[in-house]
This record gives sequence, structure tokens and C-alpha cells, in this order.
Amino acid sequence: MCGIVGYIGDQQAYPILIKGLHRLEYRGYDSAGVALISQSGELNVYKEKGKVVALERLCEKTDVTGTIGIAHTRWATHGEPNASNAHPHYSESRSLALVHNGIIENYKVLRLELEKNGVTFRSETDTEVLVQLVEFMMNSHHCDLYTAVQLALKNVVGAYAIAILEKSHPDTLVCARKGSPLIIGVGKSETGRPEYFLGSDATPIIEYTDKVIYLNDEEIAVMDRTGRLEITNLANVKQTPQLVTLQMNLEELEKGGYPHFMLKEIWEQPNALRTCIKGRLDRENSEVVLSGIIDNKEKFQNCRRIIICACGTSWHSALIGKYFIEEACQIPVEVEYASEFRYRNPVIFPDDVVVAVSQSGETADTLAAIQLAKEKGAFLYGICNVIGSSIARATNSGTYLHVGPEIGVASTKAFSGQVITLALLGLAIAKVRGTLDTKFYQMLVDELYQIPDKMQWTLEHNKDIDKFAERFTYCKNFLYLGRGYNYPLALEGALKLKEISYIHAEGYPAAEMKHGPIALVDAEMPVVVIAPKKGMYDKVVSNIQEIKSRSGKIISVVTEGDTVVKGMSDYCFVIPDTRDCFVPLLAVIPLQLLSYYVAIAKGCNVDQPRNLAKSVTVE
Repeated sequence: MCGIVGYIGDQQAYPILIKGLHRLEYRGYDSAGVALISQSGELNVYKEKGKVVALERLCEKTDVTGTIGIAHTRWATHGEPNASNAHPHYSESRSLALVHNGIIENYKVLRLELEKNGVTFRSETDTEVLVQLVEFMMNSHHCDLYTAVQLALKNVVGAYAIAILEKSHPDTLVCARKGSPLIIGVGKSETGRPEYFLGSDATPIIEYTDKVIYLNDEEIAVMDRTGRLEITNLANVKQTPQLVTLQMNLEELEKGGYPHFMLKEIWEQPNALRTCIKGRLDRENSEVVLSGIIDNKEKFQNCRRIIICACGTSWHSALIGKYFIEEACQIPVEVEYASEFRYRNPVIFPDDVVVAVSQSGETADTLAAIQLAKEKGAFLYGICNVIGSSIARATNSGTYLHVGPEIGVASTKAFSGQVITLALLGLAIAKVRGTLDTKFYQMLVDELYQIPDKMQWTLEHNKDIDKFAERFTYCKNFLYLGRGYNYPLALEGALKLKEISYIHAEGYPAAEMKHGPIALVDAEMPVVVIAPKKGMYDKVVSNIQEIKSRSGKIISVVTEGDTVVKGMSDYCFVIPDTRDCFVPLLAVIPLQLLSYYVAIAKGCNVDQPRNLAKSVTVE
């Protein structure tokens, strides 16, 4: 949600900033802007509603010179999407320009106070309140920008990642964060002089440097052309930054010949999961090796229960994880929407383990949920994809997905990575608790090792989905049905269709169809049924017969060799045989492809669906 890019050094800033904004487009946005201190000393701000290309057109006939600048993609919260509300925002004197991710919760109170002191506002945003407050502090306290930012942020309630320029100090860039991610890239220009980059994440930085500093909450950094980089907190205590090497390469951020990132990431899943299990799944010795479990063995041996907190797609993967962990480990598992968990005063015991699942590691509600659990003494375990993210740093231990950057807004390979990681977690906990028969444990390890190859088979044998997907563009509603492990997958399949094709879809436990949804079934209602020849197969067949008797259109996912459900289906996808607990890792492939091709047939922007952001870093 929203994106920040910044640069100070010897290079021209504008090309770096624009390229960085393009790299951040996957986060979701509705306007874009850039601020530069030109070679003539002017502080120029250019911003436009719409995509980054609209901003580029605006800048074609403007002065975009300068070797220091900040840029932003905005996802509207306060104020409608338009050029006035887009970032960067000037201060009243136009001597400061600021970009901001997050939400200032007390902005109305601050705005009223500033207006009483004669400040005039140009926009409806909470961000302009912040830049006006910084300037007010500079004037009222007769201090420099760095001190003014400290003073201003002490009065702010909410989340922020900010970067700010001052016209009279073109050699200095100031930034700060609380509750919204911000990283500093450290590099050297061709002249050998230091240069610094800012980013909401690593994507706009990796092209220039792999050395970064992750700012912590309530830290403020100042950078200048001499190589000075100082970080303090709001109490003015100097901090010692830790330089981290990024584990990412530029090729991972390109489409690699695919028309969209989403399709690329669907096809990347077999290799992504091979990377995810590498070094963790020892097939030869039938062992799962997770250092987060080994190093905290007693916590998992003695825990009363496991609570998994997540949002969106991560919540669906958590439900699958719940089914597996309860079955394998014989321990109660609760799955909570982090957005509800954090506000309902949940009962948490010191011997609980709270697992936070998030692709980005920056999901605001999930971060708040684990902070609540930490205050109550629970052990915190993080599962996320982004190394150095806030959740990774806030938890006691955890496991990275290692599935590579996910650029498409609709999660695909991160979902699969979360499901297989939760399976690894369940097997590792079962081992330390001694809850699985040795032979059965070894069989599960062996089967899990084969999943990436079976995913590849599934991709190769479902290539023709695009040939009939356009037949469903007329639909207003879809119903997805599954039982057991496949019920959460039905939820995920429905979410994917909603996210990128804007067709309403619902996921349901198949047995609950008769408790309401069957009333919707008619010749215009496609029903997607996940029907592997495992578990409650006969009962799912019965559900399909009920749908067919009401003229419903059946789209099924079946096990290779199945003839019964295939014969009852209007359209059928095939997956190889596997254990019922691992079916979601295979069956998700055709559901993702179905959503993708229906959206393409409708002419939708699958990588940047309307109103959505890749990571929800504010409430």
C-alpha cells in the first residue's frame, strides 16, 4: 500500500525515482508524484492522478534536473484520488516537500491547531498536516529540519514512513518510520562518493545496491552527500544501524517473457517450493529440519495451544495449516483474523504459541496482533517471505518462505509457500512431541518432497484452461465447494476470482451447500467443486448430483484417472494423486489459472486489480 522512493548522490535523481515508482506499482496506487531540488536550487513538485506513465507525461516539459529527490505512489485514504491529494506535499512556504505512507490518526486535531496558528492547507490529506507541522516546529522552535521532524513526530498518533526535502539544504535527506516499512540502500556512485536510496521495500533499490538498513519504529535518519548517515530515535538517542545484504536479484523483478507477473508466479511455484523445502526436508533421513523449532524445542513440547493470526490469503493458508497441525500434533489450533483478534481482548496464556503468517511481513493488523500476544507473554513465531521485515524482527523465532519476490497483487506462490511451510512446521512439532507413528511420519516427508514435481505435472496438464475461461465472463456469481482440507482452498479459489475478475464468488464447505447456497444454483451459476478421490469423496459426489439436478454448471478438480466426477462435470481439471492433506498444494494450481484467464478474458488488470494493495500496511 503506497510506495516511497528516494535518492541522494551524484546521479540524476529523476530516472532513478521514476524507475523505482514503476517497480512499486505492484503495491497498488491511484496517483503518483515526485519532488526534486533542481540544479538551479528550486524545489519542484510534480504529481498526477493515475498511473506512473501519466506522471511521466506531465514531467516531459518540466525541469526534472537534480541529484536529490523523493517520489511516491499513493493509495487514497484521506481525500479522493486527485492531483491535489497526491504526494509529495509542500509545506505552506513551499520550502519543504514530504511523502508519507501510513495514516495519521490525530490529523484532524493537529490540522485545527495549525489552522488556529494561521496555516493554510491545500489538500484534504493527513500527510499535508504532517509537512505543515514540521514547518511549524522549525519556525516556532528555530531549529533545523532534523530536530523539527523529531518534535513533530512526538505529536503524531498513527503509522508513518516519511521522507522529506528542504529547499535551503539540497545536500540533506531526512526520513523516519513507525509502523510502516522503510529501508535505506547504501551505495557508491561511479565517482566513488557515497549515495543513498530509500524504498518502501527492496524492489526500487536492488538495481543499485544490495546493502540496506531496515529502519526500526520511531527511528529518524539523516543522510547527506558527505556520506553522513545518522540514525536516532524520538528521544534523540543515537542508534547503531545494521547493514544487511539483500537476498534478491533483479531478474526476479522482471516478467521473464510472461505477459503478467501473476502468470509467471503461478508457473514459478514448483521451483519456489523446491527452494522453500531445500535444507529443511531431508528425504534421505526422513527428517524435517526447522531451526526455529529445534532452538525452541521446549516451547513447542509444552505449549497449551497454537494460535495462528493472519489476513486474506494468508488466513486461508493458516486454516489448512490448522487442519494439518491438529491432526499431526494433537494440539488445539485456533486461526484468527488478525484484524479481529487485536481488538477483542482475546484470552492468551503464557504457554501459548502465536504464529503470525504474512507474505510481506508488514501487515499492520498482524503486527498489532503479535504485539498484543507479546504483551501477554506468548511465544511468537513468524512465517513470512520478506527477509528483515517487521514481523520477522518482532517475533521470537520463525521461518522464511524463500519463494522469491511476489509482484502480482493476488497472491499465488506465497500461498503455496505458506501452506508447505505450515506443513513443515506441523511435521517438526509432531517430531518433538512424538505424536506421529514413525512410518507414517516418513511417508509424509517423502510425499511432501514430491509435491513440487507434482505441481509441475499439474501445470503441464491444465494448459487449456484459457480456451474455455472466456465462457464465464458473463457470470455474476460463482460458488466454490470443498470438504476437509479443501474447504479453505474453496475460500482461496473464490477470493482469487473476486480479486482479479471482480466476479462475486463464495467458498463453502460442500456439506453446508444445503444450508442456504443451493438456493442460488441455476443454469447461470458455475459451481467449482474440489473433488479429489480422497477423504469424503462419495459425499462430494452426492453434492455434485444435487447441483446437476438444478441445472448448475460443474467445474471440477479431480484426481488423475477419476471417471465418475469427470463424467458429471461440464469442465474438469486433473491433478496427480497425493495425500489428502497435500491436495490443496496441487488443486490450487487450476483454481489460480481459472481466475487468471477469466480476468484476462474480461480485460482486467490482473497484476494491479482495482482498489487493492499488495500489502496492507495501514488499518
